[in-house]
Amino acid sequence: MNTRCAHRSPATQLLVLLAVLVLGCRPAAEDVDSGNAPSAQVPAAPDRETQLAQAKVKPENKLPPEAKPQPLSEEELDEGWIALFDGHSLFGWTPQSDADWRVEDGAIVVDSGEKGLLTTNAQFGDYQLRLEFKADPQTNSGVFLHTPLQIGPEGVAKACYELNIAPADNPFPTGSFVQRKKAEEVEHHDRWRAYDVTLDGGKATVVLDGETVLEYEDPEPLGRGHIGLQLNEGKVAFRNIRLKPLGSKSLFNGKDLSGWKTYPDMASRFTVTDEGWLRVENGRGQLETEGKYGDFVLQLECFVNGDNLNSGVFFRCIPGETMNGYECQIHNGYKDGDRMQPVDCGTGGIFRRQDARRVAADDRQWFYLTLAADGPHMAAWVNGYQVSDWTDTRPPHKNPRNGQRLAPGTIIIQGHDPTTDLRFRDLQIAETPRRNDSEQ
Repeated sequence: MNTRCAHRSPATQLLVLLAVLVLGCRPAAEDVDSGNAPSAQVPAAPDRETQLAQAKVKPENKLPPEAKPQPLSEEELDEGWIALFDGHSLFGWTPQSDADWRVEDGAIVVDSGEKGLLTTNAQFGDYQLRLEFKADPQTNSGVFLHTPLQIGPEGVAKACYELNIAPADNPFPTGSFVQRKKAEEVEHHDRWRAYDVTLDGGKATVVLDGETVLEYEDPEPLGRGHIGLQLNEGKVAFRNIRLKPLGSKSLFNGKDLSGWKTYPDMASRFTVTDEGWLRVENGRGQLETEGKYGDFVLQLECFVNGDNLNSGVFFRCIPGETMNGYECQIHNGYKDGDRMQPVDCGTGGIFRRQDARRVAADDRQWFYLTLAADGPHMAAWVNGYQVSDWTDTRPPHKNPRNGQRLAPGTIIIQGHDPTTDLRFRDLQIAETPRRNDSEQ
């Protein structure tokens, strides 16, 4: 029983009992941080925000306790690859039609329902995409690149790049960009096949089973968009869906703190080690980029030199203020030996907004962190595995503690407290281009 409803006189208890029967016992007010609490009034969000907000961690998207992330190789992680599909759930994806999208034997499968797409919640700019697919002989499906959530009346010739999966007698057989360019003739069969696609500016290259089947240049590049898997006709399955962002630039030169603003009056100490790593010790304090970034993919490596230490990467910060931005948490602790119970949000969680669904890194071991900020949507991957997927549906506000901030801001590395002792290296950022059509 709530203690606020106990320890009263018998007469008072009788009155309370009557009140409980009518109204119920109200719990104590929830403790909140007055500086970071979401606003109480949330108006209706735009269509894209609403759809993304509905993509919370639904029961069917949670990993079963025994499930482990499908690992990427050290070489893949070092090159910047992340997994868009964990092999067990549809976390990070949202169906845009009523179809029977599901996971079977480590693959995303669909064979019936309303025609439409299963889309990533995140949008990406330039990238290399690898995936495997398996389609029945008469299946007509596709992989939609730089796509909006819904295709409008302009069709795929303007809205996206539809990489087709279709029989040889189709006007745009497997390997083609529908309504844009037909691929070199390839065999269509029902075995597992592999796409390797590069979108770099307006240039696209499609490799199928190791052979280049399409090269295409768009005079009006779309810039960014979601990735969509299509249900059109017939059964199709997809697996091993992996992406590597392109166009990154370095944020840290490994020699000094050029390009960063220091705060000598704060307790944290930021130095460059003999190995060329960025080291942060002690706290509270911060190191802030001179540049400002709005929509981007940030990738870095981190080493936590202690047990359950706390730090974070703040982004879209108000320049010059103390860690006033969204925070991608760094904390590798977890409860009761269960990595699905993170301590204090967990590495890759969006602090105070969404906990990491799994602690995918360990203290005293280098790990890879990828953070994607795309309008109101934010997501993070740890060692290539997606741990968060959150959309800020709060009303717009210039202060990200009080509402949705889309304006570019600085990136801050946090020194949390006197125990802080972390290393960072290979900090890279790729700014996401604006979308080149009516949907921004």
